[in-house]
Amino acid sequence: MIFHCIRYTIDPQKLADFETYARRWMEGGIIKRCGGEPLGYFLPKKGYGGADNIAMTLIGFESLTAYEEYRKKLVADPEAKENVESAKRSGCILIEDRSYFYRVGGGEVGNI
Repeated sequence: MIFHCIRYTIDPQKLADFETYARRWMEGGIIKRCGGEPLGYFLPKKGYGGADNIAMTLIGFESLTAYEEYRKKLVADPEAKENVESAKRSGCILIEDRSYFYRVGGGEVGNI
């Protein structure tokens, strides 16, 4: 299993817009429909210290091939396209950094 991590630098004044974007991926089922296993979106919690402009998501895939298939489905999905365009219009996402990880120990979470 590999995990795709997207680390976002967001506009903290547009946190509500980013949360709407994240919810559409998760609650709208876009990620699952396209073949990913989302662990979730993680948004900054104000008042606890640390950066208030960093968010992230982790999505699991059985293999690099499964990820590549997911990407093909994602770019063709009308809801995914609209969600990306909505985020662009709002300007809530300033930077996206992508990394890939594997998990060491700790057992399984959910279906992953």
